[in-house]
Amino acid sequence: MTQPTEDITERLHAEIEQTPARYRALLLRLVHSFREGIEADEPWPSATESFREGWRDAKAGRVQSIDTLWDGIDAG
Repeated sequence: MTQPTEDITERLHAEIEQTPARYRALLLRLVHSFREGIEADEPWPSATESFREGWRDAKAGRVQSIDTLWDGIDAG
């Protein structure tokens, strides 16, 4: 079962907060290298692909009201 992105992001933030400050630069390098590695294996979608995916979502009704766009942004 896949966890919602928000839950994973919250868990990542919690792990970062628990990492001693002196190791955070190393953690940043590790995350950066990880992102570059997966991007090389599976490149980010182009603007055209992203638009098509968004259009499919909109047509299928998988959208949220813009009024909720910033809900929870101050949580932390």
